[in-house]
Amino acid sequence: MHDDVVLAQARNKSLVALTATIYNVDIDLANADRGVYESLALRVARHPSESEEYLVTRILAYALEFHEGIAFSPGLSDPDEPAISVRDLTGAIQSWIDIGIPDAARLHKASKAAPRVVVYTHKDPAQLVNRLSGERIHRAEALEVYAIDRRLIGALAARLERRLSFGLSMNDGDLYISIGTDTLTGGVVRHRLG
Repeated sequence: MHDDVVLAQARNKSLVALTATIYNVDIDLANADRGVYESLALRVARHPSESEEYLVTRILAYALEFHEGIAFSPGLSDPDEPAISVRDLTGAIQSWIDIGIPDAARLHKASKAAPRVVVYTHKDPAQLVNRLSGERIHRAEALEVYAIDRRLIGALAARLERRLSFGLSMNDGDLYISIGTDTLTGGVVRHRLG
């Protein structure tokens, strides 16, 4: 019995030891589509369960949605919070921004909590759209689903370091990432629920 208690305590300590990894990301943003030109200095916490592709998509979504009042959520484990939000001066959510493949119930709740709901996916967008189509989602017609080119996500994830600096340009839905001497390119495509 004593061995079981020791093993359980060791397991609990190892779970507590799983902490977020901090990434410092500097982005020179030139988003011609929205007329946003900024230098961003981000400090991003990566949850132990978060894949590199998810993290990269989250960083890109933040940059593409950059607006006064934007912030990463305090943690990915809170189902009541978006991955990224834009809040007004009163603290009310103006944009609920999720990453990946959120389920219909989450998006239904988000659509009731915020006037604008956006999903950036690094997965197969057809899978997400098919899964959500026909589901009960408040204001489903207003839901914005964007797929970032999966090759671009993979290429940036392969270059991911704890300190990262790159230029990000967007023009007519095309992304250009200048990192070191390389330029990575890919598109951002909007998908509608049908």
